[in-house]
Amino acid sequence: MHPTPAPGATTNDPFGRKRPRSRIRQKLSSALAAVVALVAKFGVAIKGILIALPNLKLFITAGTALVSVAAYSLFFGWWFAVGFVVLIFVHEMGHVIALRREGIKASAPTFIPFLGAIITARSLGDNALAEARVGLAGPILGSLGAACVAVAGALLDSNFLLALAYIGFFINLFNLLPVVPLDGGRAMAAMAPWMWFVGFGILVALMGVDVLEGSGNPILPIIVLFAAFDLLRRWRHRKSRTLQAAAYYRVSPRNRAIIGVVYVGLIVALVFGMDATHILASGSHSFRSI
Repeated sequence: MHPTPAPGATTNDPFGRKRPRSRIRQKLSSALAAVVALVAKFGVAIKGILIALPNLKLFITAGTALVSVAAYSLFFGWWFAVGFVVLIFVHEMGHVIALRREGIKASAPTFIPFLGAIITARSLGDNALAEARVGLAGPILGSLGAACVAVAGALLDSNFLLALAYIGFFINLFNLLPVVPLDGGRAMAAMAPWMWFVGFGILVALMGVDVLEGSGNPILPIIVLFAAFDLLRRWRHRKSRTLQAAAYYRVSPRNRAIIGVVYVGLIVALVFGMDATHILASGSHSFRSI
């Protein structure tokens, strides 16, 4: 008889060799070690993403801006495309600054070729007056940016800068059309929401003129479609007769008048700016060659 080995002792086979450990135990140990390593790496990756998140937002803004520059350059040339995107950025930062003044965190601008740029926020303010302030802040800062370019163009006698300023004035003026989701529609939320229908009619008329002239601009139908859905949604909310809707659209006559003065003043200033920088009537220059 062979003696019974003590628990945990190493046993030998008849030839004096040690018996191998259980292969199942070895595989389990290896798998556990791999899982622990994977979890550790995953935790480091998540931490890195959280640390880099602000930079990620910056990369998104810069990346979409570069894409827009490339798209616009196909029609206007590189330098004009760069200036155009910068003016859009200035406009959008007006909204960002106004939102933060209202205590609302806003994203950095994300550019969409031929549609401008967008920013995201949980709301546009607690009421229609705050929405109007946020809406008008974009054209205000955007108009100042275009005005700076116009002054530089006049001082340097640069047709390139004058043409860029003209487009800047035009884009800000177009955004003041009194229809949601354009900036003018935001102002009308505090002044006269029924003007949304007037603004929508103007958009449809512009699209009709574009079709008759055979221009085939694909941007206007997209804007009209968005405006139709937003107009329906906003009008239903306003007419819901809830306490929330009533409180949102309650604006004092004084504040309504202030918004009106700023809105009309912006339109007058932008029309004047476009007239002062209009150099395309002679037809001797194009955006690409200026």
